[in-house]
Amino acid sequence: MTRLFATCCLFLACLYGGKTLVGKEYQVCSPDSDIKISIHTEDGIQWSASVKNHPIFTNNRLRLTVEDNVLGDDVRVIKTRKNSVSQMVTTIVPVKSREILNEYNELTLFFDPGYAVVFRVFNNGIAYRFETARKDEIIVTDELVELNFSEDNRILFPEEKSLKSNYEQLYLDEKLSSIDSGRFCSLPTLVEASNNVKIGITEANLYDYPGLFLEATGKPSLTGKFPKAVLDFEYRAPRGMKNVSEADYIAKIKGSRSLPWRVFIISQNDAELVENQLVYLLSDACKIEDTSWIRPGLVAWEWWNDLSLYGVDFKSGLNTDSYKYYIDFAAKYNIPYIILDGGWSISPTNVMEARPEINLPELVTYGNERNVGLILWSNWNAIDKDMDTVLEQFEKWGVKGLKVDFMMLANQYMVNFYERTAAACADHKLLVDFHGAFKPVGLHRAYPNIVNYEGVKGLENCKWSDEITPEHNVTIPFTRMLAGPMDYTPGAFRNAHAEDYVISDTRPMSLGTRCHQIAMYVVYDAPLQMISDSPSIYYDEEESTSFLSKMKTVWDETKVLDAKVGDYIITARRSGNDWFIGAMTDGESRNLKVDLSFLDDGAYDIEIMQDGMNANKVAIDYKRIEKTVQNTEVLDIALAGGGGWAAICTKNENVSYKQ
Repeated sequence: MTRLFATCCLFLACLYGGKTLVGKEYQVCSPDSDIKISIHTEDGIQWSASVKNHPIFTNNRLRLTVEDNVLGDDVRVIKTRKNSVSQMVTTIVPVKSREILNEYNELTLFFDPGYAVVFRVFNNGIAYRFETARKDEIIVTDELVELNFSEDNRILFPEEKSLKSNYEQLYLDEKLSSIDSGRFCSLPTLVEASNNVKIGITEANLYDYPGLFLEATGKPSLTGKFPKAVLDFEYRAPRGMKNVSEADYIAKIKGSRSLPWRVFIISQNDAELVENQLVYLLSDACKIEDTSWIRPGLVAWEWWNDLSLYGVDFKSGLNTDSYKYYIDFAAKYNIPYIILDGGWSISPTNVMEARPEINLPELVTYGNERNVGLILWSNWNAIDKDMDTVLEQFEKWGVKGLKVDFMMLANQYMVNFYERTAAACADHKLLVDFHGAFKPVGLHRAYPNIVNYEGVKGLENCKWSDEITPEHNVTIPFTRMLAGPMDYTPGAFRNAHAEDYVISDTRPMSLGTRCHQIAMYVVYDAPLQMISDSPSIYYDEEESTSFLSKMKTVWDETKVLDAKVGDYIITARRSGNDWFIGAMTDGESRNLKVDLSFLDDGAYDIEIMQDGMNANKVAIDYKRIEKTVQNTEVLDIALAGGGGWAAICTKNENVSYKQ
């Protein structure tokens, strides 16, 4: 109570300091006063922001065009409302932590006629959104999202060529002014201002409304871009839409509702940037009454390795024997799921029947006897055509989840498809992994049966390109992962450096070392985390596989110990009393330090997987170490170029550790 009172006092001081309610200027700051925003209403609605008195945004205009009525021009404030919150939020599926501190100051400006703008300021970011209060349905022609930066900053820009996208882009590193007007990107994106201030830009609580893109202007500014609403379409086999008829507006919505949050994650410390959970905090609370059946975990995946099995007495491929082999592998290493990806069904558009070579009921029974559940892949349109019938069949078969793919759009119809799918799957007690998807927007808080999203240029690209570099791998925790969990699909055990790398669809490999791949299981957020290589390879690499099988996918606590965007990252995560540590570097060899002061007092047994002495030349080279440590120690670790380091710290109650 004392803390909340102090927070309220600080908020009031910030709100009423200066010319707050005098004239047409309003201010609100973060609980620690480091981030401040000013809202001006003399000429429409404009907001500016600073970090420790250093400006980052200047005069960003807000506007919502509702048919012929422009909300945000010629404005009149009729009322203001202030609020301060400091509370703990308990997560259902703890992606980063079991509990999250939700602490912010908020200012709502009410305008005539019938709308408001809410500004919410955290210690690590800013968010705003429109709220409408109309009786009847309204048509939104456009929303102006204008971002005018105080300097010509650098931006990591995931450029899109079309509003139809798989959202799997590399990040261009450019100055804002160097990107020609009209070029645009999907979200999240990351802007680097002076004083090491980083600004991650995304959105949250997206419902019944199109997704936001950002368009360059050729100046130090960006502006919002939205796909049009769909009036009519036909399903295109095996994926997508055809003969699409678009509206001249972006959304038709309820007249009284909140629009999505525009989110700006702010940090002067790269490690703290990765720790943020603003998208989750800004999203609706859980809408599922019974969540006890939701079980995240590792999943053995066959598509990436092309069902390439060897040393077996059957022909590997899309057949019952091969999937039994995957189930046996998963059972041996206590992996709770396998996935049957594209090809298991009689056709991509008919997921009501398995191909003749696959006895699905037999596989479900075989898996259940070994505590291994099945997850089935499907095109989105095969689900959308007859959702209830398809999901009833999946539930009847006894499968545990659905990997739905190839949405590739972010218009209002497709955004609604995500929610309808999540809600219907929850009714049938099915997990959901959205592949071919846009970034997370907080829907996994409302529907925690959503256990992962793709929307990232991940390991699958190694089957046809050499673009998945170690530098890319240590960029995405600071960009794409700001929005939420990501289905990067790690686990390659064929590892190579650029000079030895070979592109192969059937026997793919990864760039970087073996330990670079293993460390991803700690560094990357993924409640449903793929184990992507062939079980035959994992059997041959028993030591690495045994270590990998101990990895968790949800966490009670996350601490990013050290990090620099695009260079390296060291992450520590707690599961119960055990701690897991992962470190990754770009193409440069690095000597880093791991300070173990986050451990409790006492002795810990530590199992380490580190780059071997020759890992700079032979990427599969590693060394496994076991020893005992305590929280007063600082470990010196050596990472090869493209390398990694991973450790599991287990509390040893039988050892009295004295310095």
